[in-house]
Amino acid sequence: MKKRFWWVVVSVVVIGSLMASLFLAGGCAPKTQQGTQSVKAEPIVIGSALSTGFLYGWDAEKAIKLAVDEINAKGGVNVGGEKRPFKVEVMDTRDLEPGVPVSDALLAVEKLILEKKADFFIGGPVRSEAALAAMDLMSRHKKVAIFTTGFLTPKFQELVAENYEKYKYSFRISGSSSNMVGEMLAVFKALTDEHGFNKVAIMVQDVAHARAGGDIMATQLKNRGWEVTGPMIYPTGTLDYSDGLFKARDSGAQVLFIWMDMPESVILLKDYRDMQLPALPIGFICAAEQPGFWEATAGKGEYAVAHLVNAGNAPCEATPITMDFVKAYKAKYNIEPEGYGTSSSYQAVYTLADAIERAGSIDPDAVIAALEQTDMVGVYGRVKFDEKHQVIPSLDPAEGVVPQLIQWLAGKRETVFPPSIATTQLKLPPWME
Repeated sequence: MKKRFWWVVVSVVVIGSLMASLFLAGGCAPKTQQGTQSVKAEPIVIGSALSTGFLYGWDAEKAIKLAVDEINAKGGVNVGGEKRPFKVEVMDTRDLEPGVPVSDALLAVEKLILEKKADFFIGGPVRSEAALAAMDLMSRHKKVAIFTTGFLTPKFQELVAENYEKYKYSFRISGSSSNMVGEMLAVFKALTDEHGFNKVAIMVQDVAHARAGGDIMATQLKNRGWEVTGPMIYPTGTLDYSDGLFKARDSGAQVLFIWMDMPESVILLKDYRDMQLPALPIGFICAAEQPGFWEATAGKGEYAVAHLVNAGNAPCEATPITMDFVKAYKAKYNIEPEGYGTSSSYQAVYTLADAIERAGSIDPDAVIAALEQTDMVGVYGRVKFDEKHQVIPSLDPAEGVVPQLIQWLAGKRETVFPPSIATTQLKLPPWME
């Protein structure tokens, strides 16, 4: 009996030792991807408040997620020696929908902060009025935000300049309407020099950045000797533009300048073509940005010129990495970059990751200081911010971020401005020659 008793005791001890060894070796322990017992790194949450039913929302969402997937596939962001993944939380602001109040967009931002625990913001709100209001929320909650799409009003720079301590949390990595006006004026000068044009009709959408852009363009063109009809202002969602087109025709306008980010502007361009209005359509035209524009207009959109704000929103070779982005976007979504908000949203994720790694922290003040010192080659040029937290523009991608104006020719988006990245020269419709 004694021998049997001791045999049982020894067996229990041996089995117990083996089980303990297996547990300590990880056989029964929770595993990470590395097969250790270490706790999985806590994600850094990016909140994206976007009007997801519209181009400047859905393309931004896609681009943000593409960049996050690429960064996470390489292990994440190095935060003071610890690799942490990004996590994206998207909430629909609906702020590009007609009649939706600014308060709805702000509610989405607050939910991202309070419920989704967003550490940073990339994207919108998209409508300028909503984005300006959201800057106060970013300040109150000390959330660093990089605005990338839709938000074009110069009021952004004014707020940061007037009250840096309050608005230091906000950065804008896309263009502004004031920069765009200068770029448009360069194209108008070329039209005067090459074709003698001096008459323009202006049609704009009834939103802050479009009204401001239309007014500035009208003033600047008048100062340069142009005869200006308008600006004619249309509410978001307008379906009938015949009165403006007839006024443009009757005024003898040689250029039809359009500033609209609503998809309904495709109707305007189809009606323009049906009239064969002897004026070149050019401007900030949402409908003409997208790869599907040619099919949507059955080719009637040919010769339309659209400002895409930042290079890389259509194929081009602004920098050595522009086409890498274009190919990656097409490989993931089976479509080329779709228009304004695409390249800037993608770039913003990499810019934030770079700032966090240089700061070695996700502390807001540390990341702000790092963002202010940003100097990197981006998808659409050299990325740096000025003292107003506006990305610095240039017509040379080696000096700053460059714009991109495309013209629809034979079913393709061809880059016509700036000359540093152009693939062809701007062409007039045959009925104007």
